[in-house]
Amino acid sequence: MPTAPSVYGEFGQALAFAERTLTTVLRHHLAKRDTAPETWYALQLIATRGPGLARDELSSVLEGSPNLDVDSTPALLARLQADGLIDGDTQVDLTSEGTALHRALREYVSVPTTELLSQFELEDVETTVRTLQAVTKRATESASLAGV
Repeated sequence: MPTAPSVYGEFGQALAFAERTLTTVLRHHLAKRDTAPETWYALQLIATRGPGLARDELSSVLEGSPNLDVDSTPALLARLQADGLIDGDTQVDLTSEGTALHRALREYVSVPTTELLSQFELEDVETTVRTLQAVTKRATESASLAGV
């Protein structure tokens, strides 16, 4: 069996530290707007996967996030609906208020993202995004085949 390049062993740890650090930055940044990251994440999913995103699909994706689970996700969606940000029982859409909030938050979140990523070559960022998407896709397919 060939020896794996040492960078393979560093990949998971680097990814985990990056995710943890970026989540901390995002939480701090969104707190200035009195917005929980879970709210931002839900609005972002609906905006990018909608219109008419199936509530079951949305719940499933949200339940896989670090700070939500099968018990907290329905409460989040109920709160967003009560706040007038989303609408729909089986298919979920952003309301006009939800669309406006999402747009404002997207612009707000883009500031630190742009500041952070602009220090790198665009091609490197594009390669990183493609690599992470491919790794995610392959790991998901492998997990599905293994029945996970």
